[in-house]
Amino acid sequence: QVQVVESGGGLVQAGGSLRLSCTVSVWTFDNYGMGWFRQAPGKEREGVSCVGWSGGVTYYAEFVKGRFTISRDNAKNTLYLQMNSLEPDDTAMYYCAIRTGPYFSCLRGDYSYWGQGTQVTVSS
Repeated sequence: QVQVVESGGGLVQAGGSLRLSCTVSVWTFDNYGMGWFRQAPGKEREGVSCVGWSGGVTYYAEFVKGRFTISRDNAKNTLYLQMNSLEPDDTAMYYCAIRTGPYFSCLRGDYSYWGQGTQVTVSS
């Protein structure tokens, strides 16, 4: 059974930084695309950033470009999201997810396994 566990969320002031981590229990982590998604109260879950199996292909939503960096350590079965210059609009529950399909995607419906999320709150 695949388990996805996020950590690293918290409360930070605007302009601050956080680093999210996602550890996955799966035999072949480096076979899968990974992604970060977020959901704010009253809003739909949206893609933040995704990365291909090797780390060579990445996608960033326009609203995080230049501020967030996605990376993965396949030896540790871990995905990261470095978030800098955080803004109050970044406040949301952040979810990590695994894509088992054959091509790169950052669409929510293309991801199969999800974690429980980690809360990020940015105060103004």
